[in-house]
Amino acid sequence: MSQQEIAKLPSGWICTPLSEAIDKIVGGGTPSKAIESYYQGEIPWMTVKDMNKFRLIDTVDHISQEGVDNSSTNVIPAGTPIVATRMSLGKIVRASFDSAINQDLKAIFLNNQINDYYFEYWYRSMKPVIESMGTGTTVKGIRLTQLHGLDFVMPPTAEQKRIVEKLDSLLAQVDTIQQRLNTLPNIIKRFRQSVLAAAVSGKLTEQWREGTNYIITPEKFKKIILESDFKSKKKNLIKPVSSSENLSWLALSLGDVFSVKSGVGLTAKQMNVEGEIPVYGGNGITGWHDKYNCSNPEIVIGRVGYYCGSVHKTPQFSWVTDNALIVNYPDKILSSDFAYWLLYSTDLRVDTSSSAQPVISGAKIYSIKLSLPPIEEQTEIVRLVEQYFALADTLEKHLQNAKQRVDNLTQAILAKAFKGELVAQDPSDEPAEQLLARIKAAREQAETLEKAAKKVAKVKSNKK
Repeated sequence: MSQQEIAKLPSGWICTPLSEAIDKIVGGGTPSKAIESYYQGEIPWMTVKDMNKFRLIDTVDHISQEGVDNSSTNVIPAGTPIVATRMSLGKIVRASFDSAINQDLKAIFLNNQINDYYFEYWYRSMKPVIESMGTGTTVKGIRLTQLHGLDFVMPPTAEQKRIVEKLDSLLAQVDTIQQRLNTLPNIIKRFRQSVLAAAVSGKLTEQWREGTNYIITPEKFKKIILESDFKSKKKNLIKPVSSSENLSWLALSLGDVFSVKSGVGLTAKQMNVEGEIPVYGGNGITGWHDKYNCSNPEIVIGRVGYYCGSVHKTPQFSWVTDNALIVNYPDKILSSDFAYWLLYSTDLRVDTSSSAQPVISGAKIYSIKLSLPPIEEQTEIVRLVEQYFALADTLEKHLQNAKQRVDNLTQAILAKAFKGELVAQDPSDEPAEQLLARIKAAREQAETLEKAAKKVAKVKSNKK
């Protein structure tokens, strides 16, 4: 803290290096990974993987007593604040059980004059400061001396308790708001899904159809296909017929209106995440520097692995690999935007169980059943889908802004707490300076007793 900030602290408060307000800081270690038995025990062993919540009821990893005895790890008593000094900077947890820790964590043993919940809240308030202190190219860390030197703001003991009670109340309300906000992305996602389901089933345009006489008959469909360059995949497909649900629509197979072909392969060395040309394939989207095999926007389907069945629309000038399928369709039957939304809303992951890595092909997807509206209705469907999706986009932006404000609210509340602005001061409270003096005296006494105990132990050892 700056001298100006320290001067503004309430009467009876002090700001001191953390090392002056605590008993000690203890680190940990990692048992040898080469010895399997070290990792087959029941002793919880905490790492940064466990720093994802404030209260722990278990750890991801466990080690044996042998692993503890043959490493520099330490078993930390339940309830002791544990902080990260490498990765996860600024995070603090407390476990409901004794736990060993690794070298990226430090256990902070508080003097009994410090309210442990107060300390935890204070440390959370310091997260931006601690993160800014981190050094390292790929993984950020702080030194133990930096941890010892943190400016610890100490109010009187009684006020520490009042601050904790107030923070418990306020931050519980913030948590409730955050939980409500966290449910909204799934609601928005389901809204989009319901819009698409209504779009491709005809429900979205029910009222619009009542005032029109647009229709696509099997005969009209056949005539348009024959006059186009499109070659449908007729093998083992049902004959297009008028839909039983929407008489102006056609019920047909995917292969009646879509054909697919693989893109052209690229080696891993040829792909570059910093390239200018987008590359679409089974491993997602990366970049390519020099060339493209699609000069116009294309609809592509991921055909391998995690992206199997995912539908994308490429920008102009892109490269599609052999891990993706380029989609072709008759443009007098299908508008490009409706074709995209129709495929996007269709489950294309059919018959992928025969391989450890899911793979699809045209032969597998051509028999999927679809419903096709007249092209005039497709235009109205796309307009409505884009309108509703624009609304969803707006809601997501508002949600993102709201979550950011709530996140900032937590830090703002914590900041007020440790400036002495959250609860009223009581002149009868014992000043923090006297509290710090007692902590110092207790620490010096403990150090003296520890030295004496070591001396006695050494004398006994020599006598043996």
